[in-house]
Amino acid sequence: MQWMISLKRTSLFRRHADRILRWSSVGAALIAAAMLVLITIFLTVEAWPALRHGALAALLPGERWHPAREAFGLFPMLLATLLVSGLALALAAPLGLAAAFFQLHYAPRWLSLPFRRLVELLAGIPSVVFGLWGLTRIVPLLATMKPPGVSLLAASIVLAAMILPTVALLTTASIAAVPAELWRAGRALGLARFRLLATVIVPAARKGIVAALFLALARALGETMAVMMVAGNVVQTPAHLLDPVRTLTANIALEMAYATGLHRSYLFFSGFLVLALTLVLVLMTERFQLRRSHS
Repeated sequence: MQWMISLKRTSLFRRHADRILRWSSVGAALIAAAMLVLITIFLTVEAWPALRHGALAALLPGERWHPAREAFGLFPMLLATLLVSGLALALAAPLGLAAAFFQLHYAPRWLSLPFRRLVELLAGIPSVVFGLWGLTRIVPLLATMKPPGVSLLAASIVLAAMILPTVALLTTASIAAVPAELWRAGRALGLARFRLLATVIVPAARKGIVAALFLALARALGETMAVMMVAGNVVQTPAHLLDPVRTLTANIALEMAYATGLHRSYLFFSGFLVLALTLVLVLMTERFQLRRSHS
């Protein structure tokens, strides 16, 4: 009898726990969705004067950024944002993939876990520390090639170091999720380790790897402090990798404190652009994953 009562209480507790977990998950999802909607509405409202003024025309090449003269050309900063983020991803992607290969298939067992912990520690380093490293090590090195050293390339290298842990950790998780049967089948066919990784494991994990790259790129687009410290912050269209540039996020951080009127509205429009770019990346990730699932 006591056993039946205990079993009934356990079943009742589980039903209550499941109900609490379900509604907690729904509540958290609604809060996250509401925050995104509210942020989008806030940015749209603040950027509305700029939109009425012709903010879309400010994205065209040839426009200059000179708020005192009501010249709000955003094209050089938009281009710099895309170039810095894209080059950073191009540098971090092969390194992150190599780190995943090393941890899962090349590192000895005694080194695999410490190596992962080091990558996780790298992910937790504040962006200002990366900026200081870039300012004291990368910038002087690049200055020997072309002064002053603060440049598009310096910002890309620092940003690549920042997003490298994101690429490495998510790629590692994606590769580790590949069924072990594929690995054993490839080895049974006599494939060399690298060939097996390149032709079997990576294609099988492509969905997760692409998602990791898109997530890292989204983080790169929104980075501010480290990029601002080493990019040079000159509003210009770069003609060389060693030319100073200014990104959209750095421009917001530099000028928001004293901006008023249309100037302030254009800075909010810059934030709206960064949010839109991030949303496009998320949608591209979802579309790619759906297409891979159907195929």
